[in-house]
Amino acid sequence: MSWERKWPSPGQRIVVVGTTGVGKTSLSRRLAQCLGCPHIELDALHWQPGWVEVPLEAFRARVVQALTGESWVVDGNYSRVRDLVWSRADTIIWLDYALPIILGRLFRRTIRRILTREELWGGSRETFRGGFLSRDSLFLWALKTYWRRRREYPVLFRRPEYAHLQVVRLRSPRAAERWLCQLKKCAPQLPNC
Repeated sequence: MSWERKWPSPGQRIVVVGTTGVGKTSLSRRLAQCLGCPHIELDALHWQPGWVEVPLEAFRARVVQALTGESWVVDGNYSRVRDLVWSRADTIIWLDYALPIILGRLFRRTIRRILTREELWGGSRETFRGGFLSRDSLFLWALKTYWRRRREYPVLFRRPEYAHLQVVRLRSPRAAERWLCQLKKCAPQLPNC
């Protein structure tokens, strides 16, 4: 991939997807800031205190409410609200990085959150046991979903109900940085552009 590679510019309603730990939220926050629009984190709408999931109907209602604006950047892979999010979106950014990159990022993020006791959605916090020793470990989830998402997304993108979506597939953190730097609105706000 050459430095001169030109990716399409995003629209007004953007969804960032990819495997757990790939950096969806980080990229989404930066993109929303650059574009001057709200950032919507699906995890924040989905989780209640103590890692309790919001009931499905309430989750869907929260998502509908969050998507009322004319422009936004959403991050998350929740298939239970995909119909709501993707039907309103005009652009999907697929962070399709190599598995070792994802696992390295997930490891660093998990250790940081454990050590700093970072408060997440609904006041929940990651723990060593939950992060590394649980059947619900994000590492197991990343391993379980990585190959499935790589098979699933191209099929979904070809479905007639999603034909309106512009898809930007970024295969590395470097490609994501180049893509962000390419956006004229963002370039002055980003280092190394």
